[in-house]
Amino acid sequence: MTRQALTLVSHLLCPYVQRAAIALNEKDVPFERIVIDLANKPQWFLDISPLGKVPLLKVQRPDGSEAVLFESNVICEYLEETQPGARLHPEDPLTRAEHRAWMEFGSAILADLWGYETTQDAAVFEQKRLALIAKFERVEAVLGEGPYFAGRSFSLVDAVFAPVLRYFEVFDAISDSHLFDALPKVDAWRKALAARPSVRNAVVPEYPQHLMEFLKRHQAHLLTLAA
Repeated sequence: MTRQALTLVSHLLCPYVQRAAIALNEKDVPFERIVIDLANKPQWFLDISPLGKVPLLKVQRPDGSEAVLFESNVICEYLEETQPGARLHPEDPLTRAEHRAWMEFGSAILADLWGYETTQDAAVFEQKRLALIAKFERVEAVLGEGPYFAGRSFSLVDAVFAPVLRYFEVFDAISDSHLFDALPKVDAWRKALAARPSVRNAVVPEYPQHLMEFLKRHQAHLLTLAA
């Protein structure tokens, strides 16, 4: 069977893009990657992106025409349904639904993380730090023996949380957030995810530098905590 031509329209830092890239890497599916600047969106991108956001997955149909998928979870679900390679969802329908719910929870964490990384206000920063701890405590309560969310099998939940947890490789090098001090399972999980080739290869090697530049542009309070 001839594989479909897939193109992932990306941004260098976007955690939602990373989800799709991780899923593609896990399934060993070849794809082209196009990186755009979200601060200067090209017209061709605006023409095909209903929400003006990444990721987009451009899929070539058998007749040569092109479909464009948007929203990261939709893209990941499409890849799971259509591509060969490792299965990233559980077979059991109830367990699969639980996984989808935790994928949404990962998106809720990103909402607090945005405030944590961009605020210039110390009080807001601390509020977001505590909100992140509270959410990760929820995750701690459902994690098992690991190394991944569902044990030995890597899943789409892992693909969602890996980009979230990757942020703290940079953030905690600036100033230890102590987010994971009382969360040994989450801490072990994030280390296992960081070592996974699909996760490492979902970003460019210069990712830490790009994230530092992002923090500087936002004059983030986080940078004032550097030792």
